[in-house]
Amino acid sequence: MRPTSAQGTSGPAARLVQLITPAGERVSHPEFDFWVRDITDEQLCSLYEDMSVVRRIDLEATALQRQGELGLWPPLLGQEAAQVGSARTLRSDDFVFSSYRENGVAYCRGVDLVDLLRMWRGNAPSGWDPYTVNMATPQIIIGAQTLHATGYAMGIQNDGAGSVAITYFGDGATSEGDVNEAMVFAASFQVPVVFFCTNNHWAISEPVRLQSHIQLADRAAGFGIPSLRVDGNDVLAVMAATRVALDRARRGGGPTFIEAVSYRMGPHTTADDPTRYRDPNELEDWAAKDPISRVAALLDRKGLLTEGLQQQVKDKADAVAREMRDGCTRMPDPEPLDVFKHVYSTPNSWLDRQQDHYSRYLASFGDPDAATLEEGAR
Repeated sequence: MRPTSAQGTSGPAARLVQLITPAGERVSHPEFDFWVRDITDEQLCSLYEDMSVVRRIDLEATALQRQGELGLWPPLLGQEAAQVGSARTLRSDDFVFSSYRENGVAYCRGVDLVDLLRMWRGNAPSGWDPYTVNMATPQIIIGAQTLHATGYAMGIQNDGAGSVAITYFGDGATSEGDVNEAMVFAASFQVPVVFFCTNNHWAISEPVRLQSHIQLADRAAGFGIPSLRVDGNDVLAVMAATRVALDRARRGGGPTFIEAVSYRMGPHTTADDPTRYRDPNELEDWAAKDPISRVAALLDRKGLLTEGLQQQVKDKADAVAREMRDGCTRMPDPEPLDVFKHVYSTPNSWLDRQQDHYSRYLASFGDPDAATLEEGAR
């Protein structure tokens, strides 16, 4: 029987749900232990591997940007537990609407490693086919994906399906009108959507305390949406909270707001310099709460952090990084006329005319091949 008290907060959401301490101690919780009771030691090791690989993906992509191979990259360093813990809780038929930072979620959903980089290298307007992995491509407009998720969830409701939409956004996005409008519609129609807010404490250069004088999870009550506030650096706590929200949505209970309290250890993007606005002491404090280190400490307490496991994880991370780097550096540049591909699903005279004009413009440089229309360009 499900514990009813774990279905969301009925008052202020100030209490932080935590199942693994920063020191790696597994603490019992009368309400949330139920939701992770099935997590075996083997699965805990798998979560440790996932987070380690995701961190390596992030570090490798950051290095690629610094070396001029990518135009930009949004680091997720320090937020691995929030992304892996929630993503590994979803069903394959659930649909994800993310911001630009959920590369760990994309990895867990099975997005191709090279596809993670296409947009950031400037080779494609988006990286992958959303319907092959049930995850929309990254949303750059802050908070707009919450509207898409709510609309999709309304469709799920109308279809009578059992899937759920989940949308990821940061603390800064809660100040955007799109997020608030999405929550109004979600609450009004009680649609199956999860609002997953990663509170990493910084909206680019503005601290969360400036934009909200209460806990972000408490804002949801104003919309009539139950909320949970969870330690975002605790992968088990994140899994438990996400399972609570998904269970409510599948049973017709409507939306849930999750505030995963974490910290952005790196810059907002590789174009940002956080040393200009952030106290370095904050980094020291949050480094002690590192999501991967605490799982490693828990595994060590259980006698599971063997040399064999550590080597296995390192080998997997190295292989993933190598595959991603090779794919990035070997990625062919798009052809000039590729810009006309996939704009419309059917022929369009307006677009055809633009393509013709551009083809003749390219031909004016004396390269007849540059004006060749590729099959399927229109």
